[in-house]
Amino acid sequence: MDETLPLKPQYDLIVIGSGAAGLTAALTAALEGLSVLVLEHLEFFGGTSARSSGTIWVPANPFQGKDRAKKDRIAAQKYLAALTHNLGDPTNWQRFLSTGPLALADLHKRAGLALTPLQDAPDYRQDCPGAETGWRALAPPAFDGRRLGPLFAKLAPPLPELMLFGGLMITRPEAASLLKADRSLRGFMLGIRLMARYAKDRLRHKRGTRLVLGNGLIGHLLNACVENGVTLRSSISVDHLLTDSGTVSGVMTKDQTRIDATRGVVLAGGGFPANPEMRAENLPHPTPTHTPASSGANGSTLKLAQNVGAALGPKGRDNAFWFPSSIAKRPDGTTAVYPHIVLDRAKPGLIAVNASGVRFVNEAVSYHEFVRAMYQGPNTPAWLICNRKFIQTYGLGLIRPRTPYLGKYIKNKYLLQAPTVAALGRRAGIAPAALQATVERFNNFALTGQDTDFGRGDNPYDRSNGDAAHDPNPCLGPIEKGPYFALPVWPTPLATSRGITTDHHARALATNGETVPGLYVCGNDMQSIFHGEYPGGGAQLGQGVTFGWLAGKHAAQNPF
Repeated sequence: MDETLPLKPQYDLIVIGSGAAGLTAALTAALEGLSVLVLEHLEFFGGTSARSSGTIWVPANPFQGKDRAKKDRIAAQKYLAALTHNLGDPTNWQRFLSTGPLALADLHKRAGLALTPLQDAPDYRQDCPGAETGWRALAPPAFDGRRLGPLFAKLAPPLPELMLFGGLMITRPEAASLLKADRSLRGFMLGIRLMARYAKDRLRHKRGTRLVLGNGLIGHLLNACVENGVTLRSSISVDHLLTDSGTVSGVMTKDQTRIDATRGVVLAGGGFPANPEMRAENLPHPTPTHTPASSGANGSTLKLAQNVGAALGPKGRDNAFWFPSSIAKRPDGTTAVYPHIVLDRAKPGLIAVNASGVRFVNEAVSYHEFVRAMYQGPNTPAWLICNRKFIQTYGLGLIRPRTPYLGKYIKNKYLLQAPTVAALGRRAGIAPAALQATVERFNNFALTGQDTDFGRGDNPYDRSNGDAAHDPNPCLGPIEKGPYFALPVWPTPLATSRGITTDHHARALATNGETVPGLYVCGNDMQSIFHGEYPGGGAQLGQGVTFGWLAGKHAAQNPF
């Protein structure tokens, strides 16, 4: 792919945005024989998808096998019906259940996207009937970035805090194996292989070319797009959509280049988590200051849609999908927003409290529900409390397990330290006596293995993120020997759930319910089909890939 070549004045389909949803739409349309242009307004391709886990949540997916998938389809119907009960029209999530498996089967057959079911990745809401303990979430395979050629340098990197040695990507199971490298031949040999490959990569590249997680998924989609003739362009912003007798017929770029589209335009810009004004207007208060999402997810594509008559969906409970994140300054002065997803909150020996010194949530719930609990009271920031043994064993936020010296984290006030629990409370502005009482009560729960306040560790999702080797409860451990530490975490939107309303073909709808001809919307630009609920890891990418596939299919089969 040569980005220096001039753009043609006309394509069949134009896709704005280069995350998983947009690239799926582009790839699908190209597989159907259309000429396709992808426009990305940032320098790099991939959007928030590139820095995500890359997990795709699709129940009854073809990688389960026919018998399991048949049963799962029935259970998933119950699950989503319970999860979204009375929250809105079920048409689009029902379409997702029926079409998601077809989309993945097609992408596997025609584009080689082979996904692996995560057998031990439970759905987030185990309290809902139909929830499963695995098989619905799928992981992308590792991808060799060298296959992209010069395009590799244009792939958005993951968050730097989630790489080793400044550029080595690893998966969660690989991280667990590497932690045992000093006492496990398997872990040792894995470390040797990864480091050898990484050292070779750094002779020619700024980071490792073995791509996993979201980078692996986007790498595969980018490569498939190139192989199927999709034109990819970065650093190009769209000023407005062109219309012809009410039909969206192309785009006008910021530099006033007109590009026509005979089959329409797909919007896949990632929602508005990076737009401070839209966060203030749509999200709960206190309004989040930071986001781990791509800076390109700034709502500009939503405004493009609204300017041609498309309707923004109704406000929901909180209009976002959430991470609790800790905040720090990097050496280069930029801000690190570190999402506390699964690596620390559920592990034994940590609690979360508010300024009153009391627990307010089961710390092991999903990141989305954790932040929702923060907004149910004066629980912002929430403070993660643990001791030195916990950090040594499991790590904490930016601090990796076995970090020998915590001085720099204490010096820059990322982490607060004190010799006693009460002193830690005074240091952090947390009620000291109440914090002491909370820790003592929690330590009793750790002894019995029963959290009678919040039920932590009582369901498969909690336990999947705990420490399986810890008894009697993988999520409960005492905090009983100092020094003690406190780390504040804040609500941060990883994505937004309010977007443009669409029909079951991913066509944008106007305020009167009619389609906006020639305009498709997918990914987080689209109103959440789950009505702001978060069924399981990879649900956003599951929605994005499914409706991106539908958009590409419909555009190919339905000329104006």
